[in-house]
Amino acid sequence: MSELPTGVQRREFDGTERLATQGEPVYGEPTDVQQTESAAAHQNSESSEDGEWRAWNPNRSKLGAMLELGMDTGLAGGETVLYLGAASGTTVSHVADFAGPTYAVEFAARPARDLLEAAESRDRLFPLLKDARKPESYAHVVESDVDVIVQDVATRGQARVALENRQFLADDGRLLLAVKARSEDVTREPTAVFEDVQGELEEGYEIVEAERLERYHTDHLGIVARPK
Repeated sequence: MSELPTGVQRREFDGTERLATQGEPVYGEPTDVQQTESAAAHQNSESSEDGEWRAWNPNRSKLGAMLELGMDTGLAGGETVLYLGAASGTTVSHVADFAGPTYAVEFAARPARDLLEAAESRDRLFPLLKDARKPESYAHVVESDVDVIVQDVATRGQARVALENRQFLADDGRLLLAVKARSEDVTREPTAVFEDVQGELEEGYEIVEAERLERYHTDHLGIVARPK
């Protein structure tokens, strides 16, 4: 199993060891502060000067699932990240807890409002109300040579989105892609969809690792790739 990035730990919540990052809670996830407050007898419980540890739920986060499955994401902590498909901030808030500057692209206005709330307590998180299929619309904002692109978009042409955004990625950077088979074609077998996506992705990326995320997300494939 690959090593966790600095700023991500396995900590105990309600008797179960789970991934966790430090920051303000976003989606009702349990925190160590809640546990301490609800268990007054544990007066010597460890506390943090940098904010509460909050559980990272892999059932609500494809990147969390990739980490739980031990995929070699290459994340070390402190990276500059371009996150495509940030939605309401569930996963990207965890990323911003341990990464460096984190650009969060989300197209839909309703989840973007929640994303803005998540960013209020995170000075490294920069929400962008933009379409990941049109990188030219945010090219003037996102710095060049980002270390990591995390992509989790529910749309057709997911490989094409990754290829169009490759321009932002450093030569030694990584793409962490969650492919949603049903977003590509609900009528086809997911395995066939995944093969097609990987084939198209290889126009601009070398695939390092690919693993089904079935344990946490039905009909999803996690891909780690680097630019050619």
